[in-house]
Amino acid sequence: MTTLGDILGAARRSASGFQAWLAGSHPELARRVAETAQQTGLSTTGYVRAAIADFSRFADEEDWATLVSTMRDSSDPGTDCLLAMVDWRLTAKGCGEHTHAPSEHPHAHEGGPNERSLAGHR
Repeated sequence: MTTLGDILGAARRSASGFQAWLAGSHPELARRVAETAQQTGLSTTGYVRAAIADFSRFADEEDWATLVSTMRDSSDPGTDCLLAMVDWRLTAKGCGEHTHAPSEHPHAHEGGPNERSLAGHR
C-alpha cells in the first residue's frame, strides 16, 4: 500500500518533469505556474518544490482533509496530490509570505478552504 509519505516523496522527485506534463494536460494552470514562478524569481521546478514544501509546512487541517479526500477518491492520487499542492500555493492568501526560510515567515497560511479549489484540475 502506498503511503502519503510515498506520494509526497514521488511528487518532490517528479517536480522537474511537472511543467512539461502540466503544459500538455492543463495549459492554463501551466501558464499560471510559469508566470508566478518568474514573478517570484524561481524556476518552474523550484516553484513546484516550494509549493510542496509550503503545503507540507503551512496547510491547515481543512486543507489536509481536502487533500486526503481528493487523493482517496482519485484514480491517480500522486498527480492529484501534486496538482492540489500547486493550486493551493497559487491561490493561498498572502502567498508572498510563504517561504522556506522559517525566520522570514511571520505566521502560517491564512484563508479558508473556499479560497482554494481543488476541482477542475484532474
